[in-house]
Amino acid sequence: MACLLETPIRMSVLSEVTASSRHYVDRLFDPDPQKVLQGVIDMKNAVIGNNKQKANLIVLGAVPRLLYLLQQEPSSTELKTECAVVLGSLAMGTENNVKSLLDCHIIPALLQGLLSSDLKFIEACLRCLRTIFTSPVTPEELLYTDATVIPHLMALLSRSRYTQEYICQIFSHCCKGPDHQTILFNHGAVQNIAHLLTSPSYKVRMQALKCFSVLAFENPQVSMTLVNVLVDGELLPQIFVKMLQRDKPIEMQLTSAKCLTYMCRAGAIRTDDNCIILKTLPCLVRMCSKERLLEERVEGAETLAYLIEPDVELQRIASITDHLIAMLADYFKYPSSVSAITDIKRLDHDLKHAHELRQAAFKLYASLGANDEDIRKKIIETENMMDRIVTGLSESSVKVRLAAVRCLHSLSRSVQQLRTSFQDHAVWKPLMKVRKGHQVMSLQSKCVCELSWPAPILESGAVELLCGLTQSENPALRVNGIWALMNMAFQAEQKIKADILRSLSTEQLFRLLSDSDLNVLMKTLGLLRNLLSTRPHIDKIMSTHGKQIMQAVTLILEGEHNIEVKEQTLCILANIADGTTAKELIMTNDDILQKIKYYMGHSHVKLQLAAMFCISNLIWNEEEGSQERQDKLRDMGIVDILHKLSQSPDSNLCDK
Repeated sequence: MACLLETPIRMSVLSEVTASSRHYVDRLFDPDPQKVLQGVIDMKNAVIGNNKQKANLIVLGAVPRLLYLLQQEPSSTELKTECAVVLGSLAMGTENNVKSLLDCHIIPALLQGLLSSDLKFIEACLRCLRTIFTSPVTPEELLYTDATVIPHLMALLSRSRYTQEYICQIFSHCCKGPDHQTILFNHGAVQNIAHLLTSPSYKVRMQALKCFSVLAFENPQVSMTLVNVLVDGELLPQIFVKMLQRDKPIEMQLTSAKCLTYMCRAGAIRTDDNCIILKTLPCLVRMCSKERLLEERVEGAETLAYLIEPDVELQRIASITDHLIAMLADYFKYPSSVSAITDIKRLDHDLKHAHELRQAAFKLYASLGANDEDIRKKIIETENMMDRIVTGLSESSVKVRLAAVRCLHSLSRSVQQLRTSFQDHAVWKPLMKVRKGHQVMSLQSKCVCELSWPAPILESGAVELLCGLTQSENPALRVNGIWALMNMAFQAEQKIKADILRSLSTEQLFRLLSDSDLNVLMKTLGLLRNLLSTRPHIDKIMSTHGKQIMQAVTLILEGEHNIEVKEQTLCILANIADGTTAKELIMTNDDILQKIKYYMGHSHVKLQLAAMFCISNLIWNEEEGSQERQDKLRDMGIVDILHKLSQSPDSNLCDK
């Protein structure tokens, strides 16, 4: 059975495969079981901390032989255990080592080993499985392929502190998404793991805690169960609160805070509960301090962002806790030239991961500024904030760009800031260049919806970008594109309106008016209404596109649409009726006039009012031709309807 490294083996590598490495593998084939055992023990000592030796042994075919010995009935339990230990050591080398072990089907062999009655052998198999499953190259699904594995692992939890530690670690790494959560929950994970939170072993407590954090994430069923679980007479949330006290290790504080955060977001704990306001939130703010390690600051900020995202009161409390807004500014200066880090390895690590700090800061700023105008103002006034967003929008990391766009979208809700800071810093320049991925584009288009419209943003391709989004297969992107165009057209110059119509094309406009998504249809009607405002613009647009627009209006008024859609359509007609020459397109169209008359007598007041606006604009006394228009409408019986409506119990209708 061949089991080789994934990358081609070069001669230089082969030349380094020493005679002693071959000697280790040769001894595995000795007919004397004692010599084989001693050979495996010697191999174990040789590979500890020696990645080159590990690679050599894998190339020479040690793995298939070790797996063979591990699975053979005649092998002594001691030999099987030592084989599992060596395989675990090989797995601790490079990712290529793990790939080679997976290619040799190590997981089924180790899972089979768990059926043994010998505890030391079981622990060795679990330790090796833990190492393999925590590797990024191992597919989590391999744990769930055989339906008997999870219940057997649950049963093994009671065997020793090592089985508890390793199994919990395997679960926390292999629980990715609701399907895995459901499998573990249905096999009693909550009940089997809860009591481990009071274990005398710190490692067991920690791994159990991590298990609960992945089980509770975005899972109301698990979270609602956890709230009511008792361990030694104490409710689980109370145990989590004790674990996030300042005297506990940072890792434990952070993971406990995550458990409480996820339970809160899943609706199991109220946002105004003291364990959230007085314990979880302050703990997560502490994690953002520059005294903490980079990964702790990242995890603290991202968890806090998730906790406060939907709740304005938590956002206000967080914003005034420990000068958080100013504290986050340090995330962009790290590591500084005068960094206190003396450990070269740590400095090298932090330089490679500094972008994660910027990403976390943008996320937290976005959550902080989601609802409150005063908080947004504080964030925008933070040292170099707008410059940092501009830089973030151009970063090489997609995740940082997405977080920067998210932050910009949150701050762009600020009416006060839209025409000041956002213009001064020209955030639209890099924003227009962000194009990658649905999630980024969705947020980008939302930002563009909010931003005001200086000439340069239009010249940098905003109209074309947004018109392109209206053709997306993704309904959310279509809505954002048309919504932004609607905002762009509001009180805009004639040139901008002409650019929109030219880039969008009447064909695409009509496609949007027949879109199955109601939001798209409503925003398209809103765009038409904004395009057809101010008389010169109305007359100009109707002179070039009048026939098609009147056709679209007719189709909508005749179609099976809700009240809001028809009200918007009648408001568009009222705008057309306000034009100087455009109103003739209504007066010469008997079909449209009959529809206006019909809606004046409709049972819904909104539609009656909208139809009356049309009539009001058509009969305005001071305009040329008003007498002829009045006579025609009188002949149609409009005056009789007006008399009836003047007796309406609805005061708005009566006044109109």
